[in-house]
Amino acid sequence: MTTVLVADDQPAVRRAFAAILSAAADLTVVGTAADGLAAVELARRTRPDVALMDIRMPRLDGITAVARITASTATRALMITTFDLDEYVYDALAAGASGFLLKDVPAAELVAAVRVVARGDALLAPGVTRRLIAEFARTRRPRPAVHGDLTAREREVFLLLARGLSNAEIAAELVVTEHTVKTHVTRLLAKLGLRDRAQAIVHAYESGLAGPPDR
Repeated sequence: MTTVLVADDQPAVRRAFAAILSAAADLTVVGTAADGLAAVELARRTRPDVALMDIRMPRLDGITAVARITASTATRALMITTFDLDEYVYDALAAGASGFLLKDVPAAELVAAVRVVARGDALLAPGVTRRLIAEFARTRRPRPAVHGDLTAREREVFLLLARGLSNAEIAAELVVTEHTVKTHVTRLLAKLGLRDRAQAIVHAYESGLAGPPDR
């Protein structure tokens, strides 16, 4: 059973998301919050697997709230935004979010997204591409790349991961099993001190390991 926290300052949206997620047999909504500060307090108390967070909220914005939640719990954050080119998307990922969706996401896709994030995968809305992430990354001061501990194979996996490929796609590219890819991903994330695939994508661009995405 995957536990979920829902945070949004719009009561109708909050209730709708909670109802949709509660209807899934494998998901349980442990609470809802109307602002970022309440979300942080609720997350620390209930320790949900996933926090579904609005980006713009009163008292404490969603990005700051996510940073606090991911720093003190194992909760994974899935951001909800109104616009597919939201200026805060990159900041949300850098703060610890595992992905984001648009508020008009169909119910089935919302449920699927929570499941994806709960199992540790990155999730980006269709309207937001690696090109957008790379553009945001280029506006930040690059941080030193620390990849010396990665094996040659782990580096290959990392580069493919940074391109947004799934484990199955990476396995096909390298002609290995998905289990092998999963093992490499787990090890490289641990070596680099990264939380999940979303953080790996951001790190790859910030450190300069991954060049600009193909256009």
